[in-house]
Amino acid sequence: MESSSLLHWRTSPATMMLASIVVPSGICLAFPSRIPAFASNDNRKCYAIIGYFRYLIKLLFREPDGFSIWSGPPFSNGQPSIKLERVACTNVKFSEDGSRLMAMKSDSIIGIYDCSSFKEIKSFQVPNVAAATLSPCGTYLQTFQKSSTPQEKNVVLWKTETGDAVYHLFQKNMTKATWPSIRFSSDEAVGCRLATNEIQFFDARDFSKGIIHRLRVPGVAAFEISKAPGSHVAAFVPESKGTPASVHIYACEKDLQSQPVARRRFFRCSTVQLSWNRGSTGLLVVVQSDVDKTNQSYYGESKLNYLTTDGTHEGLVPLRKEGPVHDVQWSHSGSEFAVVYGFMPACATVFDKKCKPLLELGTGPYNTVRWNPKGKFLCLAGFGNLPGDMAFWDYVGKKQLATTRAEWSVTSEWSPDGCYFLTATTAPRLQVDNGYVDLKLYYILSLIKIFHHNGSLYFKKMFDKLFQAEWKPESPDRFGEITELIKSIDSLKVEETKPRGSSSRQTASNNPPAAKPAAYRPPHAKTAAAIQAELFGESPTQEMSKNALKNKKKREKQREKKAAEGASG
Repeated sequence: MESSSLLHWRTSPATMMLASIVVPSGICLAFPSRIPAFASNDNRKCYAIIGYFRYLIKLLFREPDGFSIWSGPPFSNGQPSIKLERVACTNVKFSEDGSRLMAMKSDSIIGIYDCSSFKEIKSFQVPNVAAATLSPCGTYLQTFQKSSTPQEKNVVLWKTETGDAVYHLFQKNMTKATWPSIRFSSDEAVGCRLATNEIQFFDARDFSKGIIHRLRVPGVAAFEISKAPGSHVAAFVPESKGTPASVHIYACEKDLQSQPVARRRFFRCSTVQLSWNRGSTGLLVVVQSDVDKTNQSYYGESKLNYLTTDGTHEGLVPLRKEGPVHDVQWSHSGSEFAVVYGFMPACATVFDKKCKPLLELGTGPYNTVRWNPKGKFLCLAGFGNLPGDMAFWDYVGKKQLATTRAEWSVTSEWSPDGCYFLTATTAPRLQVDNGYVDLKLYYILSLIKIFHHNGSLYFKKMFDKLFQAEWKPESPDRFGEITELIKSIDSLKVEETKPRGSSSRQTASNNPPAAKPAAYRPPHAKTAAAIQAELFGESPTQEMSKNALKNKKKREKQREKKAAEGASG
């Protein structure tokens, strides 16, 4: 048996040919019958990578009558296959790591699915449930029920494996700042909750201990725990009686919480957006004011601030153009972040962890930035009230790859392997209140598109009505690099064998007329190109242009005419 960082290969003792693969979760995937019999063991490994990608990458679509799970690209024969037939539901959500799926159904029933098999493993009956969510690793289900009295504890934390309720609390209402009530770090090592003038901490592995310690923050209105690792928490305190708003960063350990490790004050601040990097060393704070005192923007004023947990930086990010901060996103490594900012046409810049500009991405009608999980590519887009222009960038090569457009898109997201980019127009979108509905617009509103990482369109599909479209979450570390896969495919060699029972002896009458010798192609190139095309969802041969096709037909007719004249003569 050979081993790889991605897969384990199982070879047949009799033929020493690859027979199956074992993915990291322990599930064995047998080879499909479509693998050519003449393929070498290396080429079978390539097919195994294709199968592995299809096994990992999934797509979820929710329509009015329920959700379904599709296989992810590259698609077999250009079309996805259904991994889970439509299940009736009103809402559906993956856990952050993609191991569990929660579906809210009718009659206050919540189903929990194991995402390796997409089989329902547990069902919860929660009367009057208004909202529900999963913890990052799918260990807990958190539900919010409508309640009329404080005596009724309406937020319940359930263990998804056993179905037991492990914690209860009361919450008067549900807002974006207060839901989920209990929040976790990505590894579920730390759990905490916002309360009046304090943040309460729990032992996320044992909620029977209750609140293990409290962090006193007078006036706190929102907080964000760092994801990986869960070492710090950021707390936002709004303006009050002439006192400016502020953001404080505290350590999660009780012994280190006497003083904040970083703080920043803001004037003219209504709300904030808090974004931690991977590694929990930096925090981006988008400060939003409802009113722009310069009267340059109807949507108010926004500023981007950056704070570090080691105290080396506490201040504004130096943006080179005036105007709002449209979007900001960290790279997967947490070492860089990209910002779209300024009055239209907006600017886009990549900064390092010291707030130094690394790359200017130009200007355009953009308000969205999406960094692929590998950190190699970026997509700038203009969605919402913008026409849907998109620009794909190679960050490593520091060059723009392509520009395209996806009109009326509502959501956009890179696939977990970083090879594909999904855009979707979901309902409700562009509501018409004058009683007139354009039929063309109606159909466009139910559309998904999947692009390659270089911006070329790979797949699109129309829906009658679509509420939700997203990739199944997976760790990017489970996928190899694109360039490495291309190199490995290019280096493959194919061992071609003659079919059994064929004879080299042919009679003169059966011999076909001698054909014009074709250009030499090495044996391994005959199938390596096809395998590479299938892996990356491309066509193995480029389509001929109209002129080339016309000339080809013309030459064929001339040959037929000459052959007919020769036979008659």
